[in-house]
Amino acid sequence: MSTTPPDGKPIYRCLTGPDDDKFCRRVSDALEQGWELHGSPALTFNGETVIVAQAVKWKGFIG
Repeated sequence: MSTTPPDGKPIYRCLTGPDDDKFCRRVSDALEQGWELHGSPALTFNGETVIVAQAVKWKGFIG
């Protein structure tokens, strides 16, 4: 596993969006690419829809 994330991305990212299949796919894709979950997801309601956030970190990072 590379110690550098793909596409010049930082080693830590916070994915956010509506709590839907598209968001779940983004998190799943990140896991498949070599990211790992960092902490628990956070959810909020904006008056219309549930918004979710999930932090991920690059598991290949040594530091």
